[in-house]
Amino acid sequence: MPKVFRALMALCFAAALLTVGAIGAQAGTSGAHFMPATSAAVNDAGALVVTIDEAGVGNEDVTYSLTASAQAVYACINGGDNHPKAANKETVAGQVSAGGTFSPTNGRIDASLTTGPLSAGNFECPNGQRLVLASVSYSNIVLTDTTNGVIDNLGSVARTFFKI
Repeated sequence: MPKVFRALMALCFAAALLTVGAIGAQAGTSGAHFMPATSAAVNDAGALVVTIDEAGVGNEDVTYSLTASAQAVYACINGGDNHPKAANKETVAGQVSAGGTFSPTNGRIDASLTTGPLSAGNFECPNGQRLVLASVSYSNIVLTDTTNGVIDNLGSVARTFFKI
């Protein structure tokens, strides 16, 4: 009788493992993961550009969400490419975001999302000066694969175009 009881217990345990595995597969578990080449940078226009390199996504389209805290400093530059010592600069801060859906190739996404910079709003320069983006920074950069529930925190990036 004990051997029969052990065999029955082993059979129940195996059935439980198969059931748990089937439930996990139905819940959408995947091998999706961001590769080290996923990165954030600031382009020449001051926009945040996030390069996406994600593997293990399967063959279905993948949707991404990008969010970041942004700060932009706008300034007035005179004809000599100098910033006058006057207080004619404006700092704006806020959130930026972007989203997109991409089709994988062989289970991998290689794409990019771009957002920002924040607008100067109503800030204007006096006659003889031009408005420029002096510097920009992005922090708390978060890229989310909303299809597979994968998140990558990309930190912060910044770039200075004019020293003021």
